Amino acid sequence: MIMTADNGQNGTAKTIAIIGAGIVGVSTAVWLQREGHKVILVDRAGPGEGTSYGNGGILASCSVVPVTVPGLLKKAPGMLLNPDSPLFLRWSYLPKLLPWLVRYLRHCRPEETRRIATALEQIIGDSLDQHIAIAKGTIAEKWIVPSDYVFIYNDRAHYDGDAFGWQLRRELGFRWDELEAEAFHRYDPAFSENLRFAARLGNHGHITDPGRYVKDLAEHVVAQGGRLIKADVSDFARAEGKVSGIVCDGETISCDEAVLAAGVWSKKLAGQLGVDVPMESERGYHVELFEPNVVPRAPVMVASGKFVMTPMDGRLRLAGVVEFGGLDAPPSDAPFELLVRQAKAALPGLEWKDRKDWMGHRPAPADSIPLIGEAPGLKGVYCGFGHHHVGLTGGPKTGRLLAQIIAGKTPNIDMSAYAPARFAE
Repeated sequence: MIMTADNGQNGTAKTIAIIGAGIVGVSTAVWLQREGHKVILVDRAGPGEGTSYGNGGILASCSVVPVTVPGLLKKAPGMLLNPDSPLFLRWSYLPKLLPWLVRYLRHCRPEETRRIATALEQIIGDSLDQHIAIAKGTIAEKWIVPSDYVFIYNDRAHYDGDAFGWQLRRELGFRWDELEAEAFHRYDPAFSENLRFAARLGNHGHITDPGRYVKDLAEHVVAQGGRLIKADVSDFARAEGKVSGIVCDGETISCDEAVLAAGVWSKKLAGQLGVDVPMESERGYHVELFEPNVVPRAPVMVASGKFVMTPMDGRLRLAGVVEFGGLDAPPSDAPFELLVRQAKAALPGLEWKDRKDWMGHRPAPADSIPLIGEAPGLKGVYCGFGHHHVGLTGGPKTGRLLAQIIAGKTPNIDMSAYAPARFAE
């Protein structure tokens, strides 16, 4: 069965099929509709059900420093053997992981870290403004809360150990306040006296229910005439070297152009577009504590555990931890327990009425830079995936850039760093 596209009354309007209804796909749909196009959102689970549901919820504009900082190669083995480390590995998965890991670790050089950070800043540096812009006039606005973002360290020496990353942020225009000892505890007395230093960045924000936020944006898309289809996309239909539709569940949905924004599940479809992206699932964990007796004043990153605590609607979300183990293995118990143990150490006396655990898959390309732009192997198909730790943060800007490109406009940033063609087969 072939479902045909409807180009509408406006001859310049296109019908665009968007594969993936997470924050990137839904953002792309919103901006395309504002450009006058018709959109079809296709997702196998529905809007906001994957990583866009389970992320840390922080609009982390300053999170431009990739994991692959200088010195990681020396630290990683010790981290894997330390039960209090935020890095986990399912050892049976190592043979499959190894080719990607070799490419990933090649970026642990100062010049590469700086190049990656510069590229990420263009996508996430104005995240709060981008989220406000995309949610304006929709029911999703209520979930956006402007706030500080606070990095908490044991002491100044601990903070100084991250000097390279903070210098990168300074070079890219970020500014922060240093709160030492009593100054930090005046700012937020909820934290343990053992935590004696913080870097506080303003002009950030957080989403108090990320899953509901994305669903509300998707509802807006539908209310504006968009279509939402729950299906699994398996292929692209082609006509004269250009996309003519997407194939899902035995049907072909006709479209003029298509966007691939399915997170880590984009890899297989990208291969059909001539893009052999070296991308792994970086398994992320969160624990939600419902009706906690204490919450931080603002979202925080606890540097010793590399995890975040975000006040949300009626709950506190603990998120972070890195585990490599592929897409198919069930969640591990140790990351959940580590998050809870570290949160209790940071917030003395922390108690809650209920708890919910979650594990999801961050799309991690080997160079830590998302793929944004037209695919090299099929005209009319565009990529928007691979945001690693900053999918929620960078989703609206990515969607805006894709909508501009599809509309024939030239973005005001250099898009070469994100080109899917860098992984052309």
